[in-house]
Amino acid sequence: MQQTKLAEESSVLQAAGTALSRGLNVRHIRFMALGSAIGTGLFYGSASAIQKAGPAVLLAYIIGGAAVFMVMRALGEMAVRHPVSGSFGQYASRYLGPFAGFVTGWTYVFEMAIVAIADVTAFSIYMGFWFPQVDRWIWVLAIILFLGAMNLLSVKVFGELEFWFSLIKVVAIIAMIVGGAAIVVFGFQTADGGGVAPGLGNLVNHGGLFPNGFEGLLAAFAVVMFAFGGIETIGITAGEAADPKKVIPQAVNTVPVRVLLFYVLTLGVLMSIFPWNEIGSNGSPFVQIFDGLGIPAAPHILNAVVITAALSAINSDIFGAGRILFGLAQQGHAPKSFGKISRHGVPWMTVVMMGGILLVGVVLNAVIPEDVFVVIASIATFATVWVWVMILASHVAMKREIKRKGLPASEFGSPLWPTASILTMAFMAMVIVILGVFEDTRIALYVGGAWLALLFVAYKLWVRGDGLRRAELVDETA
Repeated sequence: MQQTKLAEESSVLQAAGTALSRGLNVRHIRFMALGSAIGTGLFYGSASAIQKAGPAVLLAYIIGGAAVFMVMRALGEMAVRHPVSGSFGQYASRYLGPFAGFVTGWTYVFEMAIVAIADVTAFSIYMGFWFPQVDRWIWVLAIILFLGAMNLLSVKVFGELEFWFSLIKVVAIIAMIVGGAAIVVFGFQTADGGGVAPGLGNLVNHGGLFPNGFEGLLAAFAVVMFAFGGIETIGITAGEAADPKKVIPQAVNTVPVRVLLFYVLTLGVLMSIFPWNEIGSNGSPFVQIFDGLGIPAAPHILNAVVITAALSAINSDIFGAGRILFGLAQQGHAPKSFGKISRHGVPWMTVVMMGGILLVGVVLNAVIPEDVFVVIASIATFATVWVWVMILASHVAMKREIKRKGLPASEFGSPLWPTASILTMAFMAMVIVILGVFEDTRIALYVGGAWLALLFVAYKLWVRGDGLRRAELVDETA
């Protein structure tokens, strides 16, 4: 009876244009979970991380991946218990207070905006490889209009796009691992290996496992955690998943596999083929794998893959930021226009706004230098880690409330509670400190601090009425 009533209420809300359409199925979310781990941070940022830490970067990805897994389990528990639009922004508002929800939601939008601008710029550079005579801003404008239009159609269209984008990326990564492993196992001489024989010995023969010391390992975390940024989008899908109690746990539990497969195994194979200090010196590290296999079309194959990765990233950025803005509007933390739903069940105003933000990429595309990546990555890392800390804090508050009120236990509980959550929060605090320690990433703290101060002023000046109340979430286990 209660489920029937909830279904009727959902239908009424949908008809009234105030609820999102649940058009994402198991296949969509499963591949979104796979694809969210593959993007600019792997195809481009991995070279920077390797140069900072050497082979020890593998340890950085394992540690960072373990921390991210705990964040995702905390988010997964809340998403299954409260499968609502707005996700962690709403959870922070409900369990930590409205200001926490306001800061969390808008910081995530800020993160997605920064990353999306970098991604559209990267896309234009990739297209310039094939069409050097075409101005880059044309490609930026074209992809914004195309993906914006696709996201306006329906969430199912978004899911289908992300499915195929992710499938291409996954196949490419597996091909790189298999091809690279063949070089290592059979001892093939690579085309650009500089006379160095491939093998596991390359992981320790060029300065050891920690060639830049423990300091190099710490420095790599700025780029490593950037690579995992956006993985929290899985939690946002709960508001539009057809069966969130089934698909969210499945997606979250694949995080360890993705970390080992897409990062640790891929980069381990790469550094077994080439000395770590030569990786990225002659272009993308993944071009080196294909070149090493003697594939003449290697640059073109990789270019197609990285274009797909950029399209997937932009697509997810538009989706994630738009849905968080929708939740903020419902809470009274953003203009009410962002809460308007099209007849296809899509928050169209949020999609339009993200398209407008991405137009900045049309202007910046001509002036952003290539070495700006570390700056962008560090700023995005600050925003990402801040959101993750708020997710963990919201989860802690939820668990305490469950215990205090004697509520039913969660169906998808976080493991090793509370020890793992405490250790993960301490690790995230360490990452923020690391950003301030190293000069090339210190700007992230300045920008991040200014952003938080701006949000504080904005909240005090403009948030009124319902925005000063905690979010009200339906507890599906109650």
